[in-house]
Amino acid sequence: MRYSRILLKLSGQAVSGSADFGFDPDSLEHIANQVLRLHREGVQISIVIGGGNIFRGNVASQWGIERAEADNIGMMGTIINSLMLRGVLTATSGSEVEVRVMTAIPVNAVAEPFIRLRAIHHLEKGHIVIFAAGTGNPYVTTDYAAAQRAIETRSEALLVAKNQVRGIFTADPRTQESARMYRRMSYDTIIRENLTVVDQQSIILARDHRLPIHVFDFAAKTSVTKICQGEDPGTFVGPDEAEVLE
Repeated sequence: MRYSRILLKLSGQAVSGSADFGFDPDSLEHIANQVLRLHREGVQISIVIGGGNIFRGNVASQWGIERAEADNIGMMGTIINSLMLRGVLTATSGSEVEVRVMTAIPVNAVAEPFIRLRAIHHLEKGHIVIFAAGTGNPYVTTDYAAAQRAIETRSEALLVAKNQVRGIFTADPRTQESARMYRRMSYDTIIRENLTVVDQQSIILARDHRLPIHVFDFAAKTSVTKICQGEDPGTFVGPDEAEVLE
């Protein structure tokens, strides 16, 4: 395996499927199968999941809810998603795999507080760890939280799973037919070209710590495993990478 410890970043849409909100059983099963397949290969896995299937910023704008309050609601949404994902992973594995939820906002009745060394210890014991509530602070995206947690837990790569997006493009392929996908690129290209498929603050953090990033379409059933085995579906972002377009 190319990587022995990774962090998988999922969006809230990953659990809602084709619906705008809620939970889709097929999508949850797809996530569980991908994660457990990789776990059986011996890779240590942590997960950060967004909360867009429960609460989105445009809803806050419609009601005039200020950003800090909206972000707090969104962080609570990620806790719900993390607990749901823990339940699905535990049920799918037949309780053979221990799944821990660690949250940046204290909810001690249902999840552990995030403690960095304890998280690393869980991973070393073969547990799957889900990090909830972002960093615990408003004005911070779950993309940034994913990069931060990956670095804190000494993960070897950040895998950013997208829905209906194969990778990072030169422009929005939905509006520009001439857009081409990057196969390989550097962090600085994303910043210079103002590409927004991944939060730019998370890219800067990853660049400063030379954390490899893979951006890929999560729909393929074996994409996560292929990445850890050495293949590069989607876009690879790394230090000192020359631009390679599809």
